[in-house]
Amino acid sequence: MEYFIQQLINGLSLGAIYGLIAIGYTMVYGIIGMINFAHGEIYMIGAFVALITFLAMGALGITWVPLALVVMLAASMLFTSVYGWAVERIAYRPLRSSPRLAPLISAIGMSIFLQNYMQLLQGARSKPLQPILPGNLTLMDGAVSVSYVRLATILITLVLMVGFTMLISRTSLGRAQRACEQDKKMAGLLGVNVDRIISLTFVMGAALAAVAGMMVLLIYGVIDFYIGFLAGVKSFTAAVLGGVGSLPGAMLGGVVIGLIEAFWSGYVGSEWKDVATFTLLVLVLIFRPTGLLGRPEIEKV
Repeated sequence: MEYFIQQLINGLSLGAIYGLIAIGYTMVYGIIGMINFAHGEIYMIGAFVALITFLAMGALGITWVPLALVVMLAASMLFTSVYGWAVERIAYRPLRSSPRLAPLISAIGMSIFLQNYMQLLQGARSKPLQPILPGNLTLMDGAVSVSYVRLATILITLVLMVGFTMLISRTSLGRAQRACEQDKKMAGLLGVNVDRIISLTFVMGAALAAVAGMMVLLIYGVIDFYIGFLAGVKSFTAAVLGGVGSLPGAMLGGVVIGLIEAFWSGYVGSEWKDVATFTLLVLVLIFRPTGLLGRPEIEKV
């Protein structure tokens, strides 16, 4: 039972990271009906910005951990928001009225560009980081150990999920996003600045990816220029599994994939965890093509 609870906590923290990235995928798809395949690289850039910020603060003699974490998070979200805005402005907006294959190829090209850009900028070697938040919370008489970083990841994800759900459902920005999701042309005729709403959606998704990137840096303590590819694929899988276009579905899909990887690695072996994840995805799409929480699209004629 102790081992089961330990793997459960590990899976929840990993799933929270996947869920944060998956929300960016599902928000963009919900509004413009396209998948931002460069989103995984935005997450990777967020991790690098957090690392560079921490090293810069250390060089300046700023060593107070709470301040360092706040500055790292703020810098990471700021820079990735700019990158998210640039991806939408360069790779998507000029091709918005083109056939769907054109922006898809553009997004893949942007993904490759950002990978190589970061490789040239920071090098191909892995970048380590010493533990910033050491210490663990022990449960069940010390049999279960939860690091403070993993616990913070789960709590921050819950707060962000609740905040974004309220933002979408109760604010004017959320109403404008839902209007663009239903009919961009009609929303524009009613006074909604569609270009601005789409850009803000990319910015919001990039900021969430930055949080995930910083959490991965703090948990695992090592990053490289290629971490965005696999995390992006799995987060996209989480969005599809939960139902593309649904924020709770994206988070649910991320948690499910995180739990599968944790339990499969713990009880069977880490070599086949990706096979188990994508096998589950295939089974879900066979029996429920819209995902776990997705709704079928109804086209009114």
